[in-house]
Amino acid sequence: MTQKQISHPEGLPNCAAGHRARHIHDERRASAGGGHLVECCCRSTSKKADADAALAEWRRINRPARSPRAVPTAPGNVLQFKLGLAEQPAAKRVQGGLP
Repeated sequence: MTQKQISHPEGLPNCAAGHRARHIHDERRASAGGGHLVECCCRSTSKKADADAALAEWRRINRPARSPRAVPTAPGNVLQFKLGLAEQPAAKRVQGGLP
């Protein structure tokens, strides 16, 4: 048997869908398709020569989604005035400015 499952005492992080992950070591040479990979029932990493690289890729592809940045709001004591040029029709702006 060329593939072995490797147990981690701290456990592996679940995938983004919540499935349990497992670390597989394919003991064939790299040129024959061997290496380390982490997989669950819905996704897997590509085979890596180093176990740490496979685990890092698994953590990267299953990282929790970042929350969007908060949109800065103006404080309540700031007044915003409408500019007069923005409200004028285009014909008046071309003819020479404010009435």
